[in-house]
Amino acid sequence: MDVLINKLKLILHDRVLLGRVLFVVGALILFRILAAIPIPGVDAVKLSQFLTNNQFFGFLDVFSGGGLSTLSIVMLGVGPYITASIIMQLLTIMIPRIKALLHEEGEAGRQKFTQYSRLLSMPLAALQGWGFLVLLSRQGVLGELTTFEMVINLFVVTAGTILLMWIGELISQYGIGSGVSLIIFAGIVAMLPGTIGQLLFSFEVSQIPLYLGFLVAALAVVAGVVFITEAERPLPVTYAKRVRGMKVYGGVSTYLPLRINQAGVIPIIFALSILLFPQMIGNFLVALNNGILQSVGQFMINVFQNSWVYSIIYFFLVFLFTYFYTAVTFDPNAIAENLQKSGAFIPGVRPGNPTAEYIGRVLNRVTLFGALFLGFIAVLPLIMQGITGITSLAIGGTALLIVVSVVLDLIKKIDAQVSMREY
Repeated sequence: MDVLINKLKLILHDRVLLGRVLFVVGALILFRILAAIPIPGVDAVKLSQFLTNNQFFGFLDVFSGGGLSTLSIVMLGVGPYITASIIMQLLTIMIPRIKALLHEEGEAGRQKFTQYSRLLSMPLAALQGWGFLVLLSRQGVLGELTTFEMVINLFVVTAGTILLMWIGELISQYGIGSGVSLIIFAGIVAMLPGTIGQLLFSFEVSQIPLYLGFLVAALAVVAGVVFITEAERPLPVTYAKRVRGMKVYGGVSTYLPLRINQAGVIPIIFALSILLFPQMIGNFLVALNNGILQSVGQFMINVFQNSWVYSIIYFFLVFLFTYFYTAVTFDPNAIAENLQKSGAFIPGVRPGNPTAEYIGRVLNRVTLFGALFLGFIAVLPLIMQGITGITSLAIGGTALLIVVSVVLDLIKKIDAQVSMREY
């Protein structure tokens, strides 16, 4: 507690750190204001009826930061930008030129990579916005839209997504932490008062054991996520002795930390983004007048409404994206090359390719445990939902995972900034 108080005092007395924190707070307040501005022509009563007990739109509302529940100008949230980032990450495997932007061209290459993701977000936002506007119009939420009204609303929601993406990047640049993750986090936190109010309104004494069970499960999930996120596998590293002039350098031993969960919360966000697309397409096809397309759309909806099928696909995607994102962000060959250049080696392992292969094997083993755990924690709320029949558990469990991971990452970023100021 004393350490926390001291760090808070240091933040309050450091103008740069305090400015970063206040910038994040101001940007998130602006985001919540935008999320409260609805697009023209929304029927609030029909919208409330449409969103009631709809798990798909509940998941989507998590990514839009609560903007979908009010059909705000930022109703798409950062979903299109996340999808664009997934596509660009996949392209790094297939196209060596794009991979070189991340790993070989330094900061300039990363800026180009980010710019490509931004440009790809625009058509994705337009496509996703058009699908939602057509679907909501057919459901009576927006009424019958003319071509001009459809174009205007499409421009509004696309521009809202681009604006939100820009705010997220400003947070990453001038604030603390990942802007996109913090926007999702702010949306989840903003939904808490309403969720708590609903629980209090529907409270029954007979359900106290059930509520206590949920509380225990939530605490266990938080503890598990914190433990796995902080856990690491140390690889011993020794620096060879070097003589320069009359001084001897090196000869010290340290370690290379390999985190069990290198990817953090990214696999969950990526997996949910992929899972939302078939459901969105299915809902759109059902609203069409073609019988065959309606059958295909209904089949897609039925598949993903089966909690066990959904859980299996969700688990597999989280597991897959954990390995995928770890492979993209952590390159054993680059680590081995840097160790060799600095005169360091892993005891018992030859420098160069043998070191890269050894690091890769250890990384695969520790990532296996982290991916299995993260996948299990991700589907645990869905399993509990299948047992208890309470739909909101799946959404609440996913939101809990994202919140815990984002808070841990934010604490680390603040600690890093504080440590740098102390030095």
